[in-house]
Amino acid sequence: MTRRAGALLAVAVLLAAAGVVAGVRWWHYRAPYGPEALNATATLRLDTPAAGTGEQTLHGQVAWDRPPAPHRGAFWIVVLDKRSQLKPGFLTASSARPGAVSTGSDDSLDEAQERYPWLRGAGTREIDGTFWSTGSAVHVASVQASPVTFESTLPPASPAAPPGHQVATAPAAVADLMVALISVGPSGQVYWAQRLLH
Repeated sequence: MTRRAGALLAVAVLLAAAGVVAGVRWWHYRAPYGPEALNATATLRLDTPAAGTGEQTLHGQVAWDRPPAPHRGAFWIVVLDKRSQLKPGFLTASSARPGAVSTGSDDSLDEAQERYPWLRGAGTREIDGTFWSTGSAVHVASVQASPVTFESTLPPASPAAPPGHQVATAPAAVADLMVALISVGPSGQVYWAQRLLH
């Protein structure tokens, strides 16, 4: 084989490998359907702050239609206080499929906040060189779990709370809060995010 033929072969192999990598990446992040297929809706209600404690209870629900295609991934329901970009400290969640909902956080919320600037605060935050994850989101393991209801108690703001422990606080108005639905694939890859409320 001549030197030129060897160089052309090497270039062809590199181009083919780059094409395979790009194709796999495209397929990996290809959503089985878009957010418009779900017709998702969200409702929120806030109780009046409690006398004495100043705590405020948040009640919410997210509902969606059955998707047109199978979904092997999951959803995250994220509530963010737009004033501070913080999530509620702890959420309880329920649905007709109780084993399909839980609360917490994972790396897909970091990916979502990187891709969608309006989701800043959904994942971890860097504070003084350390990464913190405060607050909870609702994880939905089955598209059949609709509707999902959730509740949280917002504490009054505490200036003594260290930055890495801050969460959404009372008093809040419904207009201060945002609800988003995030679709993730089986490997935790973010397919899309949709702002449902505010």
